Amino acid sequence: MKKLALALSVLATISSPAMAEGNAEAGKTKAIVCSACHGIDGNSMIDMYPKLAGQHSTYLEKQLHDFRSAAQTGGKEGRMDPIMGGMSIALSDQDIADISAFYASQAKNDIDVKDIPELGAQLYKNGDATRGITACIACHGPKGDGMELAGFPAIDGQHANYIKIQLNKFHDTNRNNDLNGMMQDVAKKLDSYDIDALSKYISSLK
Repeated sequence: MKKLALALSVLATISSPAMAEGNAEAGKTKAIVCSACHGIDGNSMIDMYPKLAGQHSTYLEKQLHDFRSAAQTGGKEGRMDPIMGGMSIALSDQDIADISAFYASQAKNDIDVKDIPELGAQLYKNGDATRGITACIACHGPKGDGMELAGFPAIDGQHANYIKIQLNKFHDTNRNNDLNGMMQDVAKKLDSYDIDALSKYISSLK
């Protein structure tokens, strides 16, 4: 919770770095190469790859910049991923802005999730004070649509499997491009049952 408060206070007092203005129409053409994994409109049909449709453009830009940075520095900076590193390394800042604008402009398809564990709703809405787990709702909102200005992504309707993969990466510190280490701080306190339940609940949000 202290990390969350610190991050929000910092964000309230500083401006975001200048980014190129994205053109969604130009991004539609540039994103064709992305469609094999993420779908033509950003609604991935493969649950290990994230849905990008309707995601905040600034969040998408950050992730692409982080993937590119990791590829350029051998993983010393940014977010390391062998597939996305290869896809992003040749992108210009304008390419990144255009692709992000395109996916942000697309409508996200809902997922019909069955057998959602009650534990998922409890952790998302209330956290677990006894274990020091902050409620997900604090950053991602009641509907999971996040807060773009604060850099918190929309996670509603995302594939449960993709969410599980990312939570495990944060838990194991294999992903560390989260603001002020907040996701690592939360995820390291979650066990496999928590992660499975949260993933299914988040995927059901609309």
